[in-house]
Amino acid sequence: MSGTALPSVCFLTGTLNAFAGAERMTAVIANALAARGYRVFILSLWDRASVFPLHENVQHHALFEHRPSFKRAYLSTVLGIRRFVRAHGIDVLVEVDTMLTLFTMPATWGQRVRRIAWEHCHFDEDLGKPARKVARSLAARTHTHIVVLTEGDARRWQDALRPRAKIVHLPNPLPFPIPATPAPRDTKTVLAVGRLTPAKGFDVLIEAWAAVAQTAPDWNLVIIGEGEERGRLEALRARLGLETRIALPGVLADVTGAYAHGAVFCLSSRYEGFGLVLIEAMAFGLPIVSTECERGPWELLGPDDALLVPVEDAPALARALRRVIEAPALANELASRGRENARRFDIAQITDSWVALLG
Repeated sequence: MSGTALPSVCFLTGTLNAFAGAERMTAVIANALAARGYRVFILSLWDRASVFPLHENVQHHALFEHRPSFKRAYLSTVLGIRRFVRAHGIDVLVEVDTMLTLFTMPATWGQRVRRIAWEHCHFDEDLGKPARKVARSLAARTHTHIVVLTEGDARRWQDALRPRAKIVHLPNPLPFPIPATPAPRDTKTVLAVGRLTPAKGFDVLIEAWAAVAQTAPDWNLVIIGEGEERGRLEALRARLGLETRIALPGVLADVTGAYAHGAVFCLSSRYEGFGLVLIEAMAFGLPIVSTECERGPWELLGPDDALLVPVEDAPALARALRRVIEAPALANELASRGRENARRFDIAQITDSWVALLG
């Protein structure tokens, strides 16, 4: 790279053919950088399809057609990344998961490529993969930068690993412009959005809804998302006799319509790396009820922006939901404050920070 030419950037990820937060943000930031003139590549480990729209100047490739066993395909994965980086003249490799360090460290050995790890999970959660701790330790020693989503996580990285890499706090941006007008909130719908996994605590939310339904018989709960917990959640819904009061419609390609037709938003997570859905809901002017889980809600929500309840406390969650439903003035105040809060996450500002990081 010479002169003032922009560096060529490659985002390395598992797949873009899945509705998940890290994958969505990969597409959003890649598109924003491409719009500013960067040569941008996305290298998926498997599956060249993308459920997210990509800018015409974003080149998307994949190493494998289908997801392999990475234990058996470890060497071919390392060599594939190495060939790709060399063939396309990649200057900056952004790894959209610190676990990818286990591949990229040998793949880039001896090559003049700057490596940035983009951490989407909070530091004290390994997502059931003990090797993640090893990967984080390696990333802290071998990368130029570690991008984390919250200030709290930046402190944890610094205190726990004393990294050589520079820790950079860069929150996820709102992936769409703030709507010119807030949602009318003229429906009686509580909305929740996320993958149907244990981390999201939708089982707790369904149990809470059993209490809410008794005092708010004309209100319904809609949980947008898909995942391995669907069967368990449907069984719980049936056991509580809530089949007509709780909808599980699956994934929506464009979730903005759901926000526009919601009246209250609820986040019931056991933990969060960030909590992008909170910002999205606030941008639409939905009052928020959320658990006080690590890490995102602690930093995204001020004391006046939402009603916060302890993690895994269904009775407390039910009380907070009833309070917002039964107090329109409170709901309006939360909605107004949240909408102003969401403006901090404007994509133009956060793209500026990425540009400064990439150099």
